[in-house]
Amino acid sequence: MKRLLVTGSSGLIGSEVCEHFSRLGWDVHGLDNNQRAVFFGPPGDTRWNQRRLETTLPHFTHHEADVRDRPAVLALVGGLRPDAIVHAAAQPSHDRAADIPFDDFDTNAVGTLNLLEAARRHAAEKPFVYLSTNKVYGDGPNAIPLVELETRWDYADPAFSEGIPETFSIDQSLHSLFGASKVAADVLVQEYGRYFDMPTCALRGGCLTGPNHSGVELHGFLSYLVKCNLEGREYRIFGYKGKQVRDNIHSLDVARFIEAFLERPRKAEVYNLGGGKANSCSILEAFRIVERLSGRPQISSYVDRNRVGDHICYYSDLRKMRAHFPSWDVSVSLEATMTQIVEAWQRRTAVANAGRP
Repeated sequence: MKRLLVTGSSGLIGSEVCEHFSRLGWDVHGLDNNQRAVFFGPPGDTRWNQRRLETTLPHFTHHEADVRDRPAVLALVGGLRPDAIVHAAAQPSHDRAADIPFDDFDTNAVGTLNLLEAARRHAAEKPFVYLSTNKVYGDGPNAIPLVELETRWDYADPAFSEGIPETFSIDQSLHSLFGASKVAADVLVQEYGRYFDMPTCALRGGCLTGPNHSGVELHGFLSYLVKCNLEGREYRIFGYKGKQVRDNIHSLDVARFIEAFLERPRKAEVYNLGGGKANSCSILEAFRIVERLSGRPQISSYVDRNRVGDHICYYSDLRKMRAHFPSWDVSVSLEATMTQIVEAWQRRTAVANAGRP
């Protein structure tokens, strides 16, 4: 039985990867310490997801540890000697990073270094997959000429008709401190691949989403938007007229791509991992979809100030991923993804209400 180590295993992507590879017959080990609840308070708590994995997966072991704890990381990887590592643990909010710069950098950059060095010492020939972010490009995409449509912004330059490619510059742009710490980790992943000849890749994610996300205002766009709709809470739009565009990819399709990479690993690769143009939407368009699915109006307010380093329009050019891994493609549509998120929040709300006196 092959052994997989997943960091951030109680989060959206980590838990999906754990489930996916458990179904494939792997012995899955998850590293998590519910740091999301520390970063975002009780709404970010992921213990429920940890318990779900422990009770439903036949070959899953939870390890309570922090990626910043170098001795613990080195000991865990040394003891497990995994056949692959998927590193999904992170401080994921560019807004929150400004308030906790040391925690942000220690988690995102130093935590990644700890895992890479542990992998080099104990699993150097095994694939290492890092969940990076499209924020490594900073606000560079905002310099692309845009056209304003009725409900969204889009690229006016035909060179970007398929989205942002991996060759787009990450230099001389405003990243946010979160983006900067993820750049450091992203480059480290590439460097360990090239310098030490290790099979590493960085997945520069767009909006990674799905039904098991503990969405909060500072992270988890669609999950939080759906939660606000179902609870009748106000969703705040920050700038760009609510027409800012994100490409959304279901966590299952992320796990499927990781499976494809582990089957045919490459060294020091980067991929822009998102839903592409077909799975993109603006905030205004997301409002219309969730209103149709839930039958409830979306309550919102507008703040005439965009978030620092935020993209006006971003969707991933998937051509490199499809060329390297022809058997992979996006399989879950935006509509199907949002339907699952609505149903998941409805179930979680029902369970929470059932437990109240």
